[in-house]
Amino acid sequence: MPLPYRVLVLGGYGFFGRRLVTRLAQQAGYELIVAGRSQGRAQALVAAVQPAAAARLRSEAIDVQADDLPARLRQWAPHAVVHAAGPFQGQDYRVAQACIAAGAHYIDLADGREFVAGITALHRPAAAAGVAVVSGASSVPALSCAAVDALADGLATVQRIDIGISPGNRTERGLSTVRAILGYCGQPLPAMDSSPTYGWSGRWEHAYPAPVGPRLLSPCDVPDLTLLPPRYPGRPSVRFGAGLELRFLHRGMNLMALLARWGLVRDWSAHAALLKRAGDWFTAWGSDAGAMHVAVQGLRPDGQPQHRLWHLLATSGDGPYVPTLAAAALLRRWRAGPAPAPGARPCLGLLSLADFRRECEGLQITLPEGGGSGVAP
Repeated sequence: MPLPYRVLVLGGYGFFGRRLVTRLAQQAGYELIVAGRSQGRAQALVAAVQPAAAARLRSEAIDVQADDLPARLRQWAPHAVVHAAGPFQGQDYRVAQACIAAGAHYIDLADGREFVAGITALHRPAAAAGVAVVSGASSVPALSCAAVDALADGLATVQRIDIGISPGNRTERGLSTVRAILGYCGQPLPAMDSSPTYGWSGRWEHAYPAPVGPRLLSPCDVPDLTLLPPRYPGRPSVRFGAGLELRFLHRGMNLMALLARWGLVRDWSAHAALLKRAGDWFTAWGSDAGAMHVAVQGLRPDGQPQHRLWHLLATSGDGPYVPTLAAAALLRRWRAGPAPAPGARPCLGLLSLADFRRECEGLQITLPEGGGSGVAP
């Protein structure tokens, strides 16, 4: 009988970590180690999940900031480590480096642009150690790239990529996510459409399918802004927007961005806990339905313009599972074999939309295989 595939999840009882653990626990063949600074919280999740689990579970207290992290990882000897202890903006690569030293494959759920793009600095040591280091196994850039790859198939030139995400207001949100979003509120971003851009400054509207409907979006900082243009012929411009379902809250973020640009507030992320509590006052409003879209404009080989659009819908509060799908898909593939290619890279082109669809089974997430196409207006 083959040994179980041992996965250690750092931040395993956190906002995204516990969702990943809950999903992986449904699959036989895993041994899951729920890890974090609190042994009690890790054990509480194991106790809650274990009765219905097909996988083996255990808990462990591990501090990612501790000097003995490489030794702790060697002690547990996981096949793979998932780093879900965000936010990743401003983090260094100590966890990935500890995994390399311990000979364990590494995946993170990062969506911080500089963090994900900079992971290639570890390529040579990861390759020498024979381990895979994958950053950005999240909604962006892993899922967004898979959608763009599908939409851009057959195009001779890609001119523009537009991506947006808007969660339902009644969907649970984690403090680390709020802190990450606030970190670039009013801060300069890589140019979108060749013009100066600031986080949450300006807005536009996108019409999502029912039950989501039209939502406001504003510019946010994601790895796609710098990683996607060189990937496609024509080096397309990339626009990314995030939105809040309640329009007065969205416009409030626009105002906060303006205050930051005027220099009246230096860093909104310092007030994340207070602002999250204020936002939680309105959680009974709105819906539990969220959505994501990816649109691609380009030219076919015959020169005809094309506009292709893809939508993801998440209902019943299942939206927070979306950032965990890429990690689950990578682990499924690595467990089945063969071993992943060694080296360090962003999660671009490693998964297809079919991989994501498989991980959506049992969730209220509609993820089509491809998008519609047509002549651009």
